[in-house]
Amino acid sequence: MTTPAISSVLRDARRIVVKVGSSLVTNDGRGLDEAAIGEWCRQMALLVAQGKEVIMVSSGAIAEGMKRLGWTTRPSEVPALQAAAAVGQMGLAQMYETKLRENGMGSAQVLLTHADLADRERYLNARSTLLTLLQHRVLPVINENDTVVNDEIKFGDNDTLGALVANLVEADVLIILTDQKGLYTADPRKDPLATFVHEARAGDPVLETMAGGAGSSIGKGGMITKILAAKRAAGSGASTVIAWGREPDALLRLCQGDNMGTLLVAQTAKQQARKQWMADHLQLRGSVTVDAGAAHMVLTEGKSLLPIGMTGVEGDFSRGDVIAVRDALGAEIARGLANYASAEARLLCRKPSHEYANLLGYTAEPEMVHRDNLILSR
Repeated sequence: MTTPAISSVLRDARRIVVKVGSSLVTNDGRGLDEAAIGEWCRQMALLVAQGKEVIMVSSGAIAEGMKRLGWTTRPSEVPALQAAAAVGQMGLAQMYETKLRENGMGSAQVLLTHADLADRERYLNARSTLLTLLQHRVLPVINENDTVVNDEIKFGDNDTLGALVANLVEADVLIILTDQKGLYTADPRKDPLATFVHEARAGDPVLETMAGGAGSSIGKGGMITKILAAKRAAGSGASTVIAWGREPDALLRLCQGDNMGTLLVAQTAKQQARKQWMADHLQLRGSVTVDAGAAHMVLTEGKSLLPIGMTGVEGDFSRGDVIAVRDALGAEIARGLANYASAEARLLCRKPSHEYANLLGYTAEPEMVHRDNLILSR
């Protein structure tokens, strides 16, 4: 554990994922808390005005759906839960749209399943959509697509979803707003000697013991899921803060560096984590060869790879697969996620972007590999 300190992690963060739990969103199940949601939306709008990019991951659809359907007990049957989610999503999206609009922000609803992020093509589609929304100063509000998930594809909790979204967009920080002030060394309700953890290393096994372990009563839907989410988020270089969601101006104060909540610091830099992921965990499916000009732009200027600079395509790959970028001598100079399948890439070689639609019938991206999805091999 580190000495309590105001960290620069949040002050310097540019891209932030905010996750809010059901108990906060629905005022402990009594229905959507309009005042609380309005406050978070006000704060997020101010953060965007300060130049930050913000994505919201919000729970609450099933609880709101139960209220609208007049159900007082959470059903155990999956179809009933999915029906509640479908009804509740209407109110949840409407509330965020209204409150964000009142603060000068556009909003977008994005529903995801685990399968969306497990499939490389859908992963890339989801990433492109979210980054495009951020470029247009539209705040995405994300939830698990509870109307279609089953036990095989569901995230299981929105803490995990928040971490996966942080991985997806390469966020700098994941902020988990909860009904607890943060992590203690033990359950303070049972242990009077429990002390508050201001800052620690994300992924430290000791944290899971503090949170009660995966099988404990504390851990079920509680702090353990947040500790594990922080560990997952750290895999892409994102640090995590766990803080009390009803603290006045919680988001603004956190991003100013106020020493509140528990900060779990990622030990791997974001770019280093990205490089390690592409280099070690994804199998190359093919390659493209580029001319000297394209090689220079990629290696020296840090630019994306455009099809006009490609001279050849090898292998059979799909959109979202990892491919190598080779110079005229066949040496690998970079690797990254392909925006086009191999058959499409062959048609696009040496072609400018305005010809894509005529050749393919559509345009996915202007780049073959975007610089954000490109790592150098030398």
